[in-house]
Amino acid sequence: MFPSVRLRRLRQTPLLRDMCAETVLDVSRLVWPVFVSDQPGDPRPIASMPGVFQYSVDSLLQEAEQNLGLGLKSVIVFGVCDEKDGQGTLAYSDEGPSQLAIKALKANFGDNLLVIADTCLCAYTHHGHCGIVMDGKILNDPTLELLGRIAVSQAHAGADIIAPSDMMDGRVAWIRNSLDEDGFQDTLILSYAAKFASALYGPFREAAASSPLFGDRKTYQMDARNRRQAIEEVTLDVGEGADMILVKPALGYQDIIRDVRDIYAGTLVAYNVSGEYAMVKAAAQAGWLDERAVVLELLTGLRRAGADWVISYHAPDVARWLAA
Repeated sequence: MFPSVRLRRLRQTPLLRDMCAETVLDVSRLVWPVFVSDQPGDPRPIASMPGVFQYSVDSLLQEAEQNLGLGLKSVIVFGVCDEKDGQGTLAYSDEGPSQLAIKALKANFGDNLLVIADTCLCAYTHHGHCGIVMDGKILNDPTLELLGRIAVSQAHAGADIIAPSDMMDGRVAWIRNSLDEDGFQDTLILSYAAKFASALYGPFREAAASSPLFGDRKTYQMDARNRRQAIEEVTLDVGEGADMILVKPALGYQDIIRDVRDIYAGTLVAYNVSGEYAMVKAAAQAGWLDERAVVLELLTGLRRAGADWVISYHAPDVARWLAA
């Protein structure tokens, strides 16, 4: 006890602090989320997310090459399209923006880049919901068949990991069976197992053009007031064949990340979402905080809470900062 025990001795110099750090934020644990449009041309900035763009396939390849040089070796792809219908047809088309981007990324970078495919319908349906809609209701079971078709098409395109984000019941088992039946037994599934209905997704919906035309997503995404139910969702998805588990959002849900970490030994992913990104960017632009210091602190906090990987729009910035 004090005075013989003085924990400040361990904090005297930067080298000591680094050597004694329990949690390390490394670029290899970061995933870069990208929006890929079916339109050609230069990257188009997203107003609510400074520094984030909608890419064409060609411009995405250029940016991915630069980020690879900084050690950023994992990307999750979100398709953006103008052609929408009630079935989200372009979501499972070989010519869909997600599929074309995945093909190009794998053709150019092969196994040097880990490509995750977001598997959902919302950006491809005219109503903006993540499932089939009938009489104003989002139908669970008819949606599963389409999710299976999306997953198989993304696997054919070359995706290493399929990431269903829809929150339909039973979708992991359906996707696992669909992949296996088509010969993709080795394609992994990263399940958005604990995805909460959050007001922090607003900028994403601008970026992906995926805002629902009516209602909200609270009948399928989790209620933010529930904690124990997240464990139930995770347990079900692992039982259905999920290889990895994701919690979304991240910053306000670190209790959920910790809870999942305590019961789940597999790879756990935290999604540092668009609203969390936008708040930091806005405050930094106003001069109210040090962006670099805050981002590194927040992402380290997610790792400390138990996340193995962190999906973050800050990933390219962090890669540059860590490489400096």
